Amino acid sequence: MARGKAKGRKNGARRWLVRALALLALFGLAFAAWLWWDMRTWRPDEALYPEQGALTPVGGAEIKFATLKAIGAQFVYLPLALDPLPDAPGGFATRFGQARSAGLQVGVVLNFDPCAPADLQSGVFAQVVPRDAALLPPAIGLSRLADSCSPKVSDAAVESELMTLINQIETHAGKPVILKLGRDFQERHNTATALSRDLWLARDRARPDYAGRPWLLWSANSQLVNEASEEPIEWVVVQK
Repeated sequence: MARGKAKGRKNGARRWLVRALALLALFGLAFAAWLWWDMRTWRPDEALYPEQGALTPVGGAEIKFATLKAIGAQFVYLPLALDPLPDAPGGFATRFGQARSAGLQVGVVLNFDPCAPADLQSGVFAQVVPRDAALLPPAIGLSRLADSCSPKVSDAAVESELMTLINQIETHAGKPVILKLGRDFQERHNTATALSRDLWLARDRARPDYAGRPWLLWSANSQLVNEASEEPIEWVVVQK
């Protein structure tokens, strides 16, 4: 009899544990779903960050720049591919003109390719981006590592080519670049310490701190969904 009661208590405890774990899992799924939905529309408080804008997606989807401005963007950065189609619908030149017509301040991001020579990359930038003092400081995206390069490229060579690219773009633009620095690139090259340029960091919802020093721009939401684009937009704020 005592053995039967002990077995019953043990089975009851197991059922309670299973139910508790199921509730915990359900709560976790519900929280993840809420967080996913909330991040679709979340933006930092304008009282804390009065200057806000966007980085448009790389794809060719239509961007409604007037709508982007209406929902609170004051500026927009446009990504520049190394093989741009400047006159194609949805191409760089088209978006550049549309953004300016909408009254947005415009900047350009060139994503650094550690496998390609700096001269090639700066040549594309100089060919496509006009010399215009009204443009925002150009940004260089630093996220791709050289691990997949063939032939192999050393870290020292990557850092040398990056410095060359920075100098060439700054010469063309007439102003210092902003380094859009990814966490992995920072960990590999310690760029924030090695180069004294303004930083643009990224971290959804939480203020980024991986550079070890203050930043100028923060990509606060990489997946903002709104009526300005069929694709998610990266929402960016300025720190004063």
